[in-house]
Amino acid sequence: MTMIRVAIADDQVLFRKGMMAIVNGFDGMQITIEADNGRILLDALATTDTLPDVVLLDLSMPELNGVETTKLIHKNYPALKIIILSVYGEDRFVTHLMDLGVNAYLFKNVEPLEVERAIRAVVETDFYFNEAFLSALKNRMLVKKPRRLLTDDLPATLTAREIEVLNLICKQLTAPEIAERLSVSIRTVDGHRANLLEKTNARNTAGLVLFAIKNRLLDPADLL
Repeated sequence: MTMIRVAIADDQVLFRKGMMAIVNGFDGMQITIEADNGRILLDALATTDTLPDVVLLDLSMPELNGVETTKLIHKNYPALKIIILSVYGEDRFVTHLMDLGVNAYLFKNVEPLEVERAIRAVVETDFYFNEAFLSALKNRMLVKKPRRLLTDDLPATLTAREIEVLNLICKQLTAPEIAERLSVSIRTVDGHRANLLEKTNARNTAGLVLFAIKNRLLDPADLL
């Protein structure tokens, strides 16, 4: 089993140390970077020999908060997966963070098993959406006023095959699994994924799933 390297940035010492003990207890995972704010995390990323695979990121931190840290990580380390750990549960706030391109959003009161599940999911399939997030997204879609955007017709620009691949991506199938399901090569699947990212302006797979939900190409209930 390949070791999953995890970084954590949280200014609450007790929570951070507790989370480190929990993650280090998961099979095949290890905390490799510990920071109490976003600035220290970025400094550590710039000097480490081996980048982590996943960052567990608090939102409210001194020096550099989670939102600004997320933007800088995307700019400098686009392959790094971000899981937000937060006490903030307002629907608009949760969906805004997902729009920024984080790979998962967890409330700090989740069970350790869900943290493990989220870490493995973002490594394997690039995203993890739990019931709390999907509920927030659904509520946001219900109250948000519809408006005409240039992107309104984007779904119509997708080919039938691209929609098929998008649907399988949303079901958390990996590229090899999608290739086997559609009897095509992994390279072909990667090509469709690249086209989807370009057409939807999504940052990552999490963004593609958000696109599918917001454009009614996917029922959020199908992800549970």
